[in-house]
Amino acid sequence: MVQTIHLVRHGHHALLGQVLCGRMAGVQLDDLGCRQMAHCADLIRPIPSAIQASPQGRTRQSAAILAWHFRLPVEIVPAVDEIDYGDWTGQPVATLTNDPRWTLWNEKRGASCPPNGESMRALQQRVVEHVEQLGRDRIDGTVAIVSHAEPIRAALLHYSKIPLDNFLSIAVDPGSVSTLAVEEAGIRIAQINQRVPA
Repeated sequence: MVQTIHLVRHGHHALLGQVLCGRMAGVQLDDLGCRQMAHCADLIRPIPSAIQASPQGRTRQSAAILAWHFRLPVEIVPAVDEIDYGDWTGQPVATLTNDPRWTLWNEKRGASCPPNGESMRALQQRVVEHVEQLGRDRIDGTVAIVSHAEPIRAALLHYSKIPLDNFLSIAVDPGSVSTLAVEEAGIRIAQINQRVPA
């Protein structure tokens, strides 16, 4: 059965921190992001038996770097897709700071939702369900899941028993690896936000 699940955030891209990309098309890694993912492969131990990725371009590109390193195919998994930011998708972060709904979203993640988007609670539910299913599956060894900050953070908050409103208490940097250990008693966090400087 699966014994280790690595939650890998995609590498850096040029719009990071400037635009709320969400599920916006056409977002690709820059040179820094590619270097981060190459270094990231050194953190994934034991060697994975499967690599999964969110459907977004930046995660598929990140997963492809890992897949080349480990000589594995990439499975696209919608359950670990980026959160749907709805009407905020593609908006400059500087513009959003003037929106009271953005302020509420960042203060009350457990009870608010992006306009016409997905709640953090719904995101957490779909990601945790996938992780739990992996824990029950009969795939041997280690699975690396390449996803985004919010899905990874949602899973880590769940297994840390930290409320969604405290989402910023867990850092998930580009090119980082957070690891879950699957044990008979359940799933526990083995490490959070491990990374190698690119």
